[in-house]
Amino acid sequence: MSLQSDLRAFNHLDLLKLMLICREGDRREGILLRQSKGWFQISAKGHEALAAMAYTLREDDYIFPYYRDRPLMLGRGFSNYELALAYFAKRGSSSGGRQMPGHYSCRERNVFSVSTPTGASLLPACGAAWAMKLEGKDTVTVATIGDATSRQGEFYEAFAFAIQEKLPIVFGVEDNKYGISTPTAEMMPFRLGVFNKENIQAVNGRDPHEVFSVTQQAVEKARAGEGPSILWFDLDRLASHTSSDDHRIYRPKEDIDAMESRDPIALFAESLIQTGELNADDYTKLQDEVNALVDEDYLRAEKDEDPRVSELFSFTLGNDESPSAPPIEPSERMTMVQAVNETFMKALESDPHVIFFGEDIEDPKGGVFGLTKGCSEKFPMQVFNSPLAEATIVGIGVGMAAYGWKPVFEVQFIDFIAPAWNQLTTNVSTLHWRSFGDWGCPLVLYSPYGAYLPGGSIWHSQANESTLAHASGMQVAIPSTPEDAAALFWTAIHSKEPAYILLPKHIFRKPMPVQNVIPVPFGKARTVKEGTDVTIVTWGNCLEIAEEAAAKSSASVEIVDLRSIVPCDYESITASVEKTGRLIVIHEDNHTGGFGQTILAEMTRVPDRWNLFLAPPQLVCRADVAIGYNPIYEYAALPSVDQVLSAIDLVME
Repeated sequence: MSLQSDLRAFNHLDLLKLMLICREGDRREGILLRQSKGWFQISAKGHEALAAMAYTLREDDYIFPYYRDRPLMLGRGFSNYELALAYFAKRGSSSGGRQMPGHYSCRERNVFSVSTPTGASLLPACGAAWAMKLEGKDTVTVATIGDATSRQGEFYEAFAFAIQEKLPIVFGVEDNKYGISTPTAEMMPFRLGVFNKENIQAVNGRDPHEVFSVTQQAVEKARAGEGPSILWFDLDRLASHTSSDDHRIYRPKEDIDAMESRDPIALFAESLIQTGELNADDYTKLQDEVNALVDEDYLRAEKDEDPRVSELFSFTLGNDESPSAPPIEPSERMTMVQAVNETFMKALESDPHVIFFGEDIEDPKGGVFGLTKGCSEKFPMQVFNSPLAEATIVGIGVGMAAYGWKPVFEVQFIDFIAPAWNQLTTNVSTLHWRSFGDWGCPLVLYSPYGAYLPGGSIWHSQANESTLAHASGMQVAIPSTPEDAAALFWTAIHSKEPAYILLPKHIFRKPMPVQNVIPVPFGKARTVKEGTDVTIVTWGNCLEIAEEAAAKSSASVEIVDLRSIVPCDYESITASVEKTGRLIVIHEDNHTGGFGQTILAEMTRVPDRWNLFLAPPQLVCRADVAIGYNPIYEYAALPSVDQVLSAIDLVME
């Protein structure tokens, strides 16, 4: 299909009707809210001319909108009835009733699911645009934000990456002059001279003709491979920020009156009447037609089916597919690094859409720990160095995964995950659930983690698995053997769900015999050693401590290597405690809020489990203190064999 035939005709009367539907929908929702029919509303009043952007796009282009893009969504093909379902949070809405109104999503129309944290879709938009470029397509991504969001760090990261890779993306900044109640005029980076003026195109966002013309130029530039653009739309927010706000409190009446005189719908209708494309009578008829349509849509949507309580957990974790064995061979001596590297090679070879991205992962370095050694040399179009920007790494991964690729991205140390926390909690862990299964995020992230490696100090010795576990909707694993590391990566790479795999630095260069190369699903523990007196549950680096303590103790100790903490294999823990009646959990994360506390709480809150215990369960973990640079500090803070032996003695009393 040719580009011309794939684009909708820019019909003025059709656009005017869309703008009127948008305005009347906003008005109707305001009335319904005052009638206590609904809980919240976000108005697009004043942004209606941006519907013209949709006429510049093809069906195979992508849109990453934000919550005030009702006009753009109507232009993209959303019906007013769909928006009415979203207002009432009905089961048939795009989120199944899980998101606020204005949080648009449609996989079929290539409209990415909106999240409330501002600017969180920009890096994913770049991820989708990068995938388009790597596939050699001439498709384009459009990503929009409000003016206040232009001060978010991810806006700068996204545009920098778009410039770096010359991505086919158009950023639209809808400047309505306010971030809720705060005027943005003196904060806008464009007015502060932060950006090169060559990259910014100012647009009268009240004029549909100019919106269409300038957007069309930017889209054609992107489609031709000439890189990104920022369109700065000057417009007005003719309503309060949301239904929870009243702009009359902080906006002078004369300013509000002046804005009303610049109403884009009134200006557009007047221009069409002046050119003879529309007469006053037909305009009145069109308004009546729109009012009747909107009225019918909201009356019908109000009666639609509500969400079902039984579906609360639908589209959370629960991949039912059976994993396959990892592509490594048994060996008398293999390290975890070798097993992971071999698995990465096989994954890259098996699927050209498997892609790696991370700091220093290209050859000759091959990652600071050599996990990707040789990968970029053999697969130069699938393995790429990232900038020193963790939010970029994770955000790009979200977009590529949602687009259909299989990203396996490295965050160099788990200690540096903080800048990416927004992407982890906003997109990685929520996308599948919040879109009612419409969008997926099969992103695999991995990081070296943990201590017991002198010289790491505060920022190279953290564990942090409990913080990852708290981001519900993401699998989290910590393997302790080469074969488990290979198997968990192989499972994750073929999973439809996001996963974070932590690799314990202290033991991942330790040569171990690899004998039992089998499939390993997430959520399945491994019994390392059988015993009858005490159960020790652990993972990662602490397995070594558990084994040493078991060898020194006179008690019969059973050791369970959890392997993954999300999901957690409570059945295996319970089965072991049924035998022993005693439980000790060891981990190297903090005491307060650590995952070991979660295990103890879960094992004691259920009466049937509580009745199994012959002694209070114990936790051996790092104290609530950071790791110091001097090894004296490090080993003083971390769990030790002696502490485990003391815990065994205590539960055996």
